[in-house]
Amino acid sequence: MNNELKGVHHVTAITSSAEKNYEFFTYVLGMRLVKKTVNQDDIQTYHLFFADDVGSPGTDMTFFDFPGIPKGTHGTNEISKTSFRVPSDEAIDYWEKRFERLEVKHTGVKEQFGKKTLSFVDFDDQQYLLVSDEGNKGVEAGTPWEKGPIPVEYAITGLGPLFVRIAQFDYFKEMLEKVLKFKEIDQENSFHLFEVGEGGNGAQVIVEHNAVLPQGQQGFGTVHHAAFRIEDRAELDAWDERLRSFGFQTSGYVDRFFFKSLYARVAPQILFEFATDGPGFMGDEPYETLGEKLSLPPFLEGKREQIEQMVRPIDTVRSTKKFKKEYEK
Repeated sequence: MNNELKGVHHVTAITSSAEKNYEFFTYVLGMRLVKKTVNQDDIQTYHLFFADDVGSPGTDMTFFDFPGIPKGTHGTNEISKTSFRVPSDEAIDYWEKRFERLEVKHTGVKEQFGKKTLSFVDFDDQQYLLVSDEGNKGVEAGTPWEKGPIPVEYAITGLGPLFVRIAQFDYFKEMLEKVLKFKEIDQENSFHLFEVGEGGNGAQVIVEHNAVLPQGQQGFGTVHHAAFRIEDRAELDAWDERLRSFGFQTSGYVDRFFFKSLYARVAPQILFEFATDGPGFMGDEPYETLGEKLSLPPFLEGKREQIEQMVRPIDTVRSTKKFKKEYEK
């Protein structure tokens, strides 16, 4: 197998409230809800997908809201932060002013690995970062949500580098390089920058070596797993064989309807998914009303009535609303 991973596919995290999560991503971050569905392994739990204008692979952040789950704690051995790409340094400055106005907690503009960044958190203390694509080369960005509240020249265009905090750095580096075919290209203090495939912000992992913090505990406010892009089912099967050849246990092939998947726990508490680019989110809903109705894969459609009684209704209709582009003063 010669093909490399194509970059970050999606990140899935846990929220305490699907309603607040929808409000934050729609009205604060200006990302488009492209699918409102349920966790296929726990059908009483919502699974919301926020992405670019058309749900392109490499642009979506997804959330579970498991009923009754406790708050997670950040520490080592966790996927510690999700980053989003914005088009330019000027966009980073726009977001700093926006976060100030909307009282979103943030760290101020900083620089990491030569890129302007802005770290921030949501109502659950979920950790995020915006990264500037200015001068970036590699995996192409997605398309900003055309009808959303953020001016397209500043809007989020996809996922940036994935942040992992790990206690056993030497092991994790070897796994990334030998198994997943990443290359370490830079280092700043305890942070190590790895990239794969075409590289750039859309195909990078930033690994923080930290053996001091206690182990993180998964719960709301933390990441559940992260996924990397692969082309098709044939590649998926080849990756399954490769992972097993290195001694990793895998889930085997899983059909998620919107994409085909494979899962493997590659380190303590670090679950990676490998997901195909297609078929995507446009197959069962028209572009104009993506994410407005409860979407179920065919194998759950027969349980629709039961599922709709279990999950509370959330109004996600946006096609009847007109968003005014929010320029900062």
